[in-house]
Order: sequence, then structure tokens, then C-alpha cells
Amino acid sequence: MIVGGGVAGLSAALVLGRARRRVAVIDDGSPRNAPARAAFGFTTRDGIRPGDLVDLARQDLDPYGVAFIDGRAEDAQADGADWIIRTADGASVRGRHVVVATGLRDELPGIGGAREAWGRGLLQCPYCHGWEVRDQALGVLGSSSESVQQALLVRQWSEDVTFFPHVLGALSDDDERRLRCRGIRIVGGTVRGLVLQGGDDGGPRAVRGVALDGGATVPCSAVFCEPGSDAFLPLLEALGCAMRDDGCVTTDGVGRNSVERVWAVGNAADPAAQLLPAAGDAYRVAVAINAVMVRDEAEASLASEEAVRG
Repeated sequence: MIVGGGVAGLSAALVLGRARRRVAVIDDGSPRNAPARAAFGFTTRDGIRPGDLVDLARQDLDPYGVAFIDGRAEDAQADGADWIIRTADGASVRGRHVVVATGLRDELPGIGGAREAWGRGLLQCPYCHGWEVRDQALGVLGSSSESVQQALLVRQWSEDVTFFPHVLGALSDDDERRLRCRGIRIVGGTVRGLVLQGGDDGGPRAVRGVALDGGATVPCSAVFCEPGSDAFLPLLEALGCAMRDDGCVTTDGVGRNSVERVWAVGNAADPAAQLLPAAGDAYRVAVAINAVMVRDEAEASLASEEAVRG
């Protein structure tokens, strides 16, 4: 049973389906990258709409008998060697292993316009979206301990970068020197919100600037930030999954959680995993799951044979 029908979950389903395993994918249709206009960096599919990428991945699964269950997985119960997962609408699925591929929930900074602009003008990853806003006036919001490093990274795509310490307050002398040496402006004060434009026709609204509490506005065509993130869902609590401090599912070097027959792939296990490495990670985990099942089946056959002989 694979919970989550994004690129990671579908990659695991492809490998296990081709290994002639019975696979069910449970998905509620709310991927993390839904707000983005396009997905970048996925070889052969650079610039594709996220939904189209998922549609293509689902088509790849057609020959292998993978079942799809629409719904939000909310509860899990161990039953002997199996798990039973129940969805919000009361459906239940039984399986030997559970793959958590639910991704993360982004916790956006508490400034005006953040939700409206997320994935379009308020961005996280310059590797994903930096090319599209190259050589424009870019801002970086001080939202986490990684924000200074993010500003130095964003500088690779534009010479016009402004760093807003925001909730970070005064920077260390070292951080301030590093930013200024790279030509990054530092504008102090608390950010009140993003200045947005357009959207009157129901379409997306573009970022035009950053508004400060003091009333000043700094022009920006896009703003980068490091959002908080959390993989926690009621399902994970029901499974009893161990969780890391960064909100992701704890896994070993193979992708296995401390709970028996529970695995995690993609952003559920690694907040930094982009689409391509998430798919690769899921492939590797699927191979590991199949190896465990092959071992278990061989041991069960041996035990059965010995029982007959005994």
C-alpha cells in the first residue's frame, strides 16, 4: 500500500508493479507542488505542469494492474502480518507493507500575500524556479537559519538581490559581510507583506514588491523564502512512526521506519528531495521492499516444508 500519489509514490508503484506485486496507491489529490505553474529539473519533462507529470506516471502503470484509491488515508491498524489502512470516507485496504509518500505540508511565513503568491512569485528553491526569474529584482525573506545561505545561492541567478532579515533581527558581522561582499543589499525591519498585482480575472497574482511595517516598499519581481515544513498526519500517528525534529519520518539507510513493514520515500523522509531524486529514492526503496518480501516468502516456504516433513 502506497500512501501518496505523487512522483515518489508512483515511482515505487511502478517498480513493485513490474515485480508482479499487488499494489494499491491511496491518494487524496493534493500534491505539495500543486500551486506551481510548472515543474523543472525533471529530465525529459522540464517545464511540465505538475498535474500532467502525475498523469503520465499513472499511464505508465496501466500494464501492471496497480489499483488507485481516491481518498485521504487517516487511520492504520496492525493485523497480524498485515496493515489495514482506512480512508476518511470509510474505505479500507489491507496490505503487507506501507510506503509513506505523502510529502510535506509547507508552513508559510505569516505575512500578507504569502498564500496567494506561493509557488508562483513566492518561491523556495532557486534550482526549481531561479531560471524563470533570472536577472530580475529578487528578494530573500529571513525566515529560518538557512536564509542567509539561501540569499547567497539566489545571487547566482541575479545581481539584483535584496535580503530582508525580517524575524531574524540583527545579522552577525560575518553574515552581513558575506552578503555585502556578494553585492546583496540588506534591508532591515519587519516585512508586513507582499505587494501583489493582477488576479482580477481569477488568475494568479504577480509579486511586485515587499512592504515593510514602516510603510516603505521595496520593488521585487519574486521573493524566495525557506518555509517551515511538516510531514505529520493522523495516519503517521496511527502507524506509530518515529519522526525527526524537522518534521519528517525517520528512516534508516534503506528507507525503513522503526515500525515493522513501514517505509517512507520522497519529501516525507527528506525535506530537500526534489522530483527527480524523490523518484530515484522511491525506486531504491521499492527494490528493498521486494527483497524483504522475497526473503519472507522463502522463509515461509521452508517453514511449511519442514512442518510437512516433521
